[in-house]
Amino acid sequence: MVAGAPHVRTDQDLVEGMQYLAGCVASTLHGAWAPVRTHPVLMQGTGPYTKMGLDNPDTLYYGCAVEAGREYVVTGRRGDAADISFQVIGGAYTDSEVPPSSLAFDDRELDIDPDGAFEVYFGPDADRAAAERNYFALPDGSRQLVIREVYSDWDQARSPLSVRVRRADTAGTAPAQFTLADAHKRYERAGRALVQRVRTWLQFPEWFYLNLPVNTMSEPRLTPGGLATQYSSVGHYELTGDQAMVITVPRSDAPYQGFQLGSMWYISLDYVNHQTSLNNAQAQVDPDGMIRIVVSERDPGIVNHVATLGHTRGYMQFRWQRTSREYTPDDGPTLEVVPFDEVAAHLPYYSQNTITADAQAGRIALRQAQFAERMLG
Repeated sequence: MVAGAPHVRTDQDLVEGMQYLAGCVASTLHGAWAPVRTHPVLMQGTGPYTKMGLDNPDTLYYGCAVEAGREYVVTGRRGDAADISFQVIGGAYTDSEVPPSSLAFDDRELDIDPDGAFEVYFGPDADRAAAERNYFALPDGSRQLVIREVYSDWDQARSPLSVRVRRADTAGTAPAQFTLADAHKRYERAGRALVQRVRTWLQFPEWFYLNLPVNTMSEPRLTPGGLATQYSSVGHYELTGDQAMVITVPRSDAPYQGFQLGSMWYISLDYVNHQTSLNNAQAQVDPDGMIRIVVSERDPGIVNHVATLGHTRGYMQFRWQRTSREYTPDDGPTLEVVPFDEVAAHLPYYSQNTITADAQAGRIALRQAQFAERMLG
């Protein structure tokens, strides 16, 4: 499946596919073997070494299995993230459908103590959900709870979200011992999940990205999949080494605004050792309130350069999160493909946008350090 993917044209494409597959194997084995449904724990299904689904460089993802009729208690301390969101979905993403989202909200919907502590309940009691702010009813068909922790300033990850989950009726008990039959089932589950994971994320861009004209991006719209307070703009690019794309977007009033590139495997490019993403804390804003990003293989020597790293084709995405109003085309990006040697002429504040090689290396060193603060290998 990986070697025969329709976008594979070069050895680089295939090598990245092998790296991607290794992460998928690790994640699906861990996901099939580690959790026990009766005693849920939050796990990272995607991360910097187990990428999928155009993972956001600014987001930490956690999830666990849930089922209607049971009560789950999520406790923690908020930390300094730009946004914390909760979602309950009724299934898994597949190559034939996007699962329904039965609940989606951010932490503005919760009562949180002054020190950031919170306790949230997900359960079967609809009357209690109607009466209590921190209680949410689990609809029939609920399968998974997903929590997203999103950062603009990566330095704030030094005060991260602390969170855990327990099932009310099994807390204080031990899960049943594995049997040989359980072992066979879990290996089978991992195999099915691996195949489905690769199929799904090869198909997903066909629905939402590749149907758009190349080198364009959609107007901001609520993100498919039910994230209640996230708007996104998506597209795909194709550029030669002598071309650049100038993207202009207003600086948003949302707490989080981010842009990233992704490979044709529908995963983020290396965002630790290269500037392949920018958010509203990292990007330079021009005096007119606009953020101007240059996407190119070659470095034009400006602060907001986003590198393609040898990828002549790939995906692009903006996200706005924790929004408090409807986003319109005026909030979205405009794009222009220009000859690389003419980039300066298309940046009205070019003299204020330039950066030395040493300063750019300093920005990369800061990314590496901040990433190390929030994530272990």
